[in-house]
Formats: sequence, C-alpha cells, structure tokens
Amino acid sequence: MLANQLQKAQQPVRKIIYRTRGDTGGPITRLMSPSDLGQLIKPFVFLDHFNFDGQGRRMPMELGWHPHSGIATVTVVLEGAVQYAETTGKAGVLTAGSVEWMRAGNGVWHTGAAEPEGVRGFQLWVALPPELENAPNASHYVMPEESPVDGPVRVILGSHGKMKSPIDAPDMNYLVVSLKAGERWSYESPKGHEVAWVAVHEGVLLTPTPVPSGEIAIFEPSEASIDFLAQGDTVFVLGSAPPHRHELALGSYSVHTSAKALRQAEDEIRRIGARLLAEGKKSYALREFGQARASRALPSR
Repeated sequence: MLANQLQKAQQPVRKIIYRTRGDTGGPITRLMSPSDLGQLIKPFVFLDHFNFDGQGRRMPMELGWHPHSGIATVTVVLEGAVQYAETTGKAGVLTAGSVEWMRAGNGVWHTGAAEPEGVRGFQLWVALPPELENAPNASHYVMPEESPVDGPVRVILGSHGKMKSPIDAPDMNYLVVSLKAGERWSYESPKGHEVAWVAVHEGVLLTPTPVPSGEIAIFEPSEASIDFLAQGDTVFVLGSAPPHRHELALGSYSVHTSAKALRQAEDEIRRIGARLLAEGKKSYALREFGQARASRALPSR
C-alpha cells in the first residue's frame, strides 16, 4: 500500500492547457465549436451545456428541424426531459439519465424541444472516422435503466471498470461522474487516449487547480492518469480518446475529413431537406436551405 502511494505521489500532475466558460446565449452555453477548441481535442469537436428552466417561451418542435453529417451527436440529459424526432422516423422523450447517440453519417435531420418542466445537460459532437463519415445514419437511445454505472461513474460511451456502454461508438470514453463533497476519484486513461477534457455541470472540481461549474478544462496530451477532488457535491462529464488525425472540413451543420466527403453529404442533406419542405415543414435551417436552392436555380449571366 505504501509503495503504491509513493509511486502515485511521484507521478507528474497532468496539466490543464486550456480552459474557458464559453459563450452563453439564453439557456445554452457553447463551450466548444469545430472551428476553435474542436481543433485542439478532436474527435470531440463541439459541446453545449444547456439549461432550459421551463420559464421562457418554448420553441415548437416543428421549428427546430436541422441537419447533420459526418458526426455523431451525443445528448446527455441530467435533469428534466426533452422530446426528439429524426427524419429516420424515430421519435420519443429523453428523461433524466437518458442518452441520445445519433450517428449522422451521410446525412440526417432532427429536431427537439425541452419539456415544460425544463431540461439540463450536455450535447456533444464527435467527428467520425473516414469509414463512418458517409456511412448510413444510425441512432441509439439509451434509457436510464439501461445506462451502465460503475461507482460514481455513468458510462455514456466506451467503458469504465467492468461496465461498457451499449452504444457502438468509435474508440473513445465519455463519462458522467458524480462525486460527494470531499470525495476523490482518479481517471486512468486507456492506452492511446492522449486527448482528455472535463466540463463541470455543478460544483467545483480540483484537479489540482479548481474547475468551477460551467467551465471546460482541457488536459495536456498524455496517457497519464488524472486525479480529482470534489469541492462540494460535484457533477461533471469527462471525455478521452485517441487523437483524430484528420483535418476538419466544416459545413454549417457538418464536420468531415475532406471537402469531397462534405460535398457528398451536403447533397444528401439537400435531398432530405427538399422532402421536408415538400411536406410543409418550416424551420430556420429549412429557410436557409430554401434560399440556397433558389439561388442555385437562378440562371447564370
């Protein structure tokens, strides 16, 4: 026991190399986008921390339709509930403890809306590898009772201890960790997981410097373990993965590894969008899509 403690004390502390509170607009704080921090910790390329308290005006589901391709969206509901629907025909309600994994692949549209009591949680985007970025879309909705738990850890993607996520995702871990005041926890990075970050939902996390609620902190590239101490009851998400070794080709709603892959997916997005327009659906993204169609239809001069 003493030898283990001495060895741990001699290990270098894994440093935080970047931290931010992001940009807040209404109930959503954007902590990371593909054009900024996503370049630093890809395959994790986007993170929203959302807090709809149920007091404001709710946007109707039918006005929220928007597309994605080349990524998977991962929505973790920590409190409250949210409705969802996809152009695949899947629809339902995610309650506290539920997880959405929507692998957009070559293109899909979806929408969602907070339930009247409100909802709090995170939405993450992960960049898909070349073999999946233009593959058929696939989604998996994990209900609270299906979500594997290992001590203070709920496994969203990947594995921890003997628990493994039911979601078929590329090599990465995404965990929700809940610690009581004064509780310690150490994360042992799997082999090759040089990318690691945390975002705090509530409380304050010491690692060893404080990371307060509403902040994302990015660790230096390494496979070294990371030690945490909760200052008050603390809930946070943690992501780790091997580096995504591809450039990011960015569209309005898409992230791909090449301009060619992006163009292919945007063609599919336009095809699905045309169907939604024909069905009479309306949203900010469909308005943008309709204008783009109109401009492309103009004769050249």
